[in-house]
Amino acid sequence: MATEAKEVEFFFTEDTQLTKCMRIRALSLQQKNTKPQEGEKLLKPNEYVYRLDFIKQKLTFLWWKVQLKTPGEVIITGTSQHWTPDLTNLMTRQLLEPSAIFCKKTDDDEVECNEADAQEFGERLCELAKIRKVMFFILTFADGTEPGNVTCSVGFKA
Repeated sequence: MATEAKEVEFFFTEDTQLTKCMRIRALSLQQKNTKPQEGEKLLKPNEYVYRLDFIKQKLTFLWWKVQLKTPGEVIITGTSQHWTPDLTNLMTRQLLEPSAIFCKKTDDDEVECNEADAQEFGERLCELAKIRKVMFFILTFADGTEPGNVTCSVGFKA
């Protein structure tokens, strides 16, 4: 008897420990007046580390759901490797292209995005979910958007 595929929704959750670790790394370099490794990605003040925990691994991408309470922009950039800043530094070559960019111009506007980039990024997540249970992301908040004003999730068919 075949089982019917169902929709599952995964929510991005802020990984405050990894964000803090990356900020300490940047601060440490600044205090020691040393440069980062060639190609090392240092977290900017408006960037935060988020994660997706894949409870299922055979997925088909369906949709993004990004809600912005205030006008602004959020950029979601995935990392290509299972990375932990306490063990290894994040390198720019580990950042996935394209990023998914979501923006809202006014309080009344819908959230907009580049559909092709968002679709490609969502499909790439499906491929990575086959080999991982956790994936990390850098979320960049711009134009007045802050972490507390954004809810992000991604939908798949399992």
